[in-house]
Order: sequence, then C-alpha cells, then structure tokens
Amino acid sequence: MHQTVFVIDDDAAARDSLTFLMRTEGLTSRAFDSARAFLDQLHKDQHGCIVTDVRMPGMDGIALVQALGEIGCIMPIIMITGHADVPLAVQAMKAGVADFIEKPFESETILSAVRAALEAAHERDAVETRRATIERRQATLTEREGQVFSLVADGLSNKEIAQSLGISFRTVEIYRANVMSKMQAGSLSELVRMMMVMAA
Repeated sequence: MHQTVFVIDDDAAARDSLTFLMRTEGLTSRAFDSARAFLDQLHKDQHGCIVTDVRMPGMDGIALVQALGEIGCIMPIIMITGHADVPLAVQAMKAGVADFIEKPFESETILSAVRAALEAAHERDAVETRRATIERRQATLTEREGQVFSLVADGLSNKEIAQSLGISFRTVEIYRANVMSKMQAGSLSELVRMMMVMAA
C-alpha cells in the first residue's frame, strides 16, 4: 500500500524544506499551502501521514484536526508548532494528533516522527484490511452459523452450543464445519482471533 507524507504549511520556504527532506529519505510527499486545499483533494484511498503547521490563515491546524475527525480520516497527524503554541499543541494531542514538534527542529526529529507515523498507519491499514476480509466472510454465514461462530469464539464446547441453541450435537458439528470453511479458518485458535479482530 503506497504511503504519502502530506505537508500543509502556508510558508512556502517551510513547505519546500519539508518536502525536500522527505524526498532525500525516499518518501513520497505532496505539499499544500492551506488546510482547505488539502481537504479539497482528500479521498479515502490515500494512505500515509499528515505534517501540518498549527498557525495558518483561514483554517488552522486545530480546525484541520477537527475536520479530519469529522470525516473519519484516520491518517496520523504530526503538528509543527512555535514555542508560544505549545498549549495549542497539547490541545491538539487530546484531539487526536500523533505528535507535535517545536520549531526550530532538527531534520532527524521530524523524520523520526514521520517514520513512526507511517509505521502506525501501515499497521492500522493492515488491521482494517484484515477486518474487511473477515466481515466479507462473516456475511456469507447463515443466521444459525453466525450464532455458532459467536458461541465457538466464546469458548463453548459443541455440547454446550447444542444445549444453548436447542439443537443436536451432530447438527452443531455440521454448522461448525461450515463456519470453519466459510471463514477460511485453519484452526479453532484462528477462528477465535478473527472474532477478536471484529471486536477490537
């Protein structure tokens, strides 16, 4: 999954410096001179992280974080802040920002934060992909198979499931085999892990 570092800053020199730094590290980056310009091109298939200044004309960094939250964007956000803006940056952390970095900063400081954000984004994307796959498989289960799936994942034996659902032991075995097949689970532990992913 291709990742991009989205740089948002109304200061052209700061934008150019950050995008150049990302390129020297072999990272793909795109720059925007305002939060609105970034939001106007944002779509759900984009992956990576966001590096934004806190103080910008129009929509500032805090308002951007709130807007991203409202539309369900889960890309990690790194906020760049002047010394006087630290209270704002703390407020931003509480609103969901992954990290904030004070100006002036060393190249390695911002690169380290970006690498951590991209790694976190990659892990989250992998979990979301896994969850979507499990959901697709789960949607193929009949209502009764879905009940057996839940009860197996809760740790009930076939005998206990039979008693719980008022069906025969043999019928539970058949349903359970169907669940294992449709969910493409090679073992009971794998089936339980799938339920844990769904519940997370």
